[in-house]
Amino acid sequence: MSPESDRRQLASAAAQLGVMLDEGQTDALLGHLALLSKWNRVYNLTAVREPSAMLHQHLIDSLAVVPALQRRLSSRQGKNCRLLDVGSGAGLPGLVLAIAIPALEVVCVDAVGKKVSFIRQAAAKLGLSRVRVEHARVEDLQLEGCDVITSRAFASLADFVSLTRRHLALDGCWMAMKAKHPADEIAALPKDIELFHVEQLQVPGLDAERCLVWMRPKPA
Repeated sequence: MSPESDRRQLASAAAQLGVMLDEGQTDALLGHLALLSKWNRVYNLTAVREPSAMLHQHLIDSLAVVPALQRRLSSRQGKNCRLLDVGSGAGLPGLVLAIAIPALEVVCVDAVGKKVSFIRQAAAKLGLSRVRVEHARVEDLQLEGCDVITSRAFASLADFVSLTRRHLALDGCWMAMKAKHPADEIAALPKDIELFHVEQLQVPGLDAERCLVWMRPKPA
């Protein structure tokens, strides 16, 4: 697939999702894709091998959460917001969200060195100055005050909230990216965690179920 074809497909997907991207953001997203494709040949960052498949299964899949996240952040009344991406892997969704929402402070954490090296290199190459990258297990991370904590295929919902709870701001929430509606995982959530929304997502060009699971601590 040619770069122009990738650009057209990305523009079409963004339009379908209602995500406004300027030329610089589009270039950055395609730059991320190119770097991922290049590094993946050597470091095996993802099992998806073809750039055209990466475009839909990784890039556009991550971009699909942007409208929901923007709606959530709109209630913050201009406050600077910090998002923690747990098990960020190849910077998914962290780098994509940092590109699409430039005002967002994004912290990407992963325990695998080669993945952390890729995220750092990509963030530097793409000029993402508001991205911080941490090489650590999330339970060992020294970080507080995250307004949103997200993950993409990181762990069960119960493990996700338990491992990251101390990083959450007082009025923060969790945004877990899942495939099918995770009914069993929801049933296993700790009693003091409130699930307040499950949002179905439609990912352009991807024939697969996707949803966002929104959670927060129950009031004391």
